[in-house]
Amino acid sequence: MEITLNGEKHAAPDGCTVLGLLESLQIAPDRVAVELNGAIVRKPAWPETVVTPGSTVEVVMFVGGGTARAATTVPTGTHRPKR
Repeated sequence: MEITLNGEKHAAPDGCTVLGLLESLQIAPDRVAVELNGAIVRKPAWPETVVTPGSTVEVVMFVGGGTARAATTVPTGTHRPKR
């Protein structure tokens, strides 16, 4: 079936659930949020929520940020570069 995934047309398995779609895309479900037709789908509902033909799906991946250097304290009197 055809869906719109993150703004682009995409073929998805017929009758798949949100979890099944993520698995077919080889996306690890632990660090993503899913919106289906404008509504956030909570993770516990993924196995039962069916994606239908023509659905609009947005998958947002959470990315950790920062570096060890950014997390350390800067001693008094040293120069910190502007960001």
